Amino acid sequence: MNVDLDSLTPKEIVKELDKYIIGQDKAKKAVAIALRNRSRRRKLPEELKDEIAPKNIIMIGPTGVGKTEIARRLSKLCGAPFVKVEATKYTEVGYVGRDVESMVRDLVSVSVSLVKGELQEEVRPEAEKRTEEILLDLLLPGIQGKKNLKEGAQENLPVERDGSATREKFRAMLREGTLEDKMIEVQVSSKSPFPSIEIFSGANFEEMDLNLGGFSNMLGGKKKKKRVTVRAARDIVLNEEMDKLIDNDRVSETARDRAQNMGIIFIDEIDKITARENRSGADVSREGVQRDILPIVEGSTVNTRYGMVDTSHILFIAAGAFHTSKPSDLIPELQGRFPLRVELEALTGEDFQRILTQPRNALIKQYEALLETEGVTLEFSPEAVGRISEIAAEVNSRSENIGARRLHTVMELLLEEVSFNAPEISGQKIQITPEYVDQRLKNVVEDQDLSRYIL
Repeated sequence: MNVDLDSLTPKEIVKELDKYIIGQDKAKKAVAIALRNRSRRRKLPEELKDEIAPKNIIMIGPTGVGKTEIARRLSKLCGAPFVKVEATKYTEVGYVGRDVESMVRDLVSVSVSLVKGELQEEVRPEAEKRTEEILLDLLLPGIQGKKNLKEGAQENLPVERDGSATREKFRAMLREGTLEDKMIEVQVSSKSPFPSIEIFSGANFEEMDLNLGGFSNMLGGKKKKKRVTVRAARDIVLNEEMDKLIDNDRVSETARDRAQNMGIIFIDEIDKITARENRSGADVSREGVQRDILPIVEGSTVNTRYGMVDTSHILFIAAGAFHTSKPSDLIPELQGRFPLRVELEALTGEDFQRILTQPRNALIKQYEALLETEGVTLEFSPEAVGRISEIAAEVNSRSENIGARRLHTVMELLLEEVSFNAPEISGQKIQITPEYVDQRLKNVVEDQDLSRYIL
């Protein structure tokens, strides 16, 4: 649930993150301060506000310890536009791959969706009124007069309705839901199956969008008739009416402002674009990607389909495991743009135990809910949870350490038989005890060739 940013103190931000992420107090503290500073900056005079840049953060730690989850929960908490990008998807200009400016365009698109959703909620009551009248017109096409219909169409407003008893009777039935399965014919906007295609987005070109769906108007495919149930028609008409009531210029302007001042871009796997000595081939463009990312992080203007966007006050959070490299392998200019460095700690068996039970979306709660849909009740004893945690920690120590993701693979193997047979054992209660855990995971614990069981 989104909270007003101004009302969140750093301690409250950490408290909210604690509901979903176990441990990593240093990282939580760093992002809480960064978020609070955005609120503080908004209260400053204009001349000082522009001088204060966000303190970008680089998170260092093995996979599966919560780097991405911290950034994602942070954005959800304050309703900020958020995108996660993989540094490895970008290539230096001149090579095949995505250009770095596309991360900013993605952020603006997310911001537009957020703002549009908020404005739709504002106009929903009026749109619902209009939708009801339009559905009644479709159910009773002969009730309204031709003169009123023509005038209403010209003004793009609901036409004046005939107050006949029949119409009111159908209105009552519509509200009661007795007409939900009745078939009616509606006119819908024809949408092209072709997506928008971004071309010529390199450093020497402005962004050019080719929206093949735009040709539908020229081909006469703007509207088409579709036969659907009243239930489906309500959603179609409601969405179209909300779109009519929303000011698109306001959407673009608000979305750009929010992306510029509240946006968060999470660059994952930044360690994979460090150029290491005595390497060739894939390393060729790595330093080039860093140099392309640099102006975006420093602050530059990017052209998007919604207008020009200044990246100076976007918060960048980078993350990487840095197993075979170190942050100092990044070019010095880029290092300087990530002044805050936070090391995340590897997870222990105790952490795994808390991850299984404490967060709101705890893994055990997820599996219990999934099997409850089949009528199967799972009961985990505290000792069983402890044993699962021990096994996950042991496997991580003996093979590749993949952090909390190891719990997913361990839990899947543990509950494989129950999940497979769930429809046949509906109504039963399954007790998960330490003995059950040892029996199901015996081969994983004993066999050193773990690759046969867990990736």
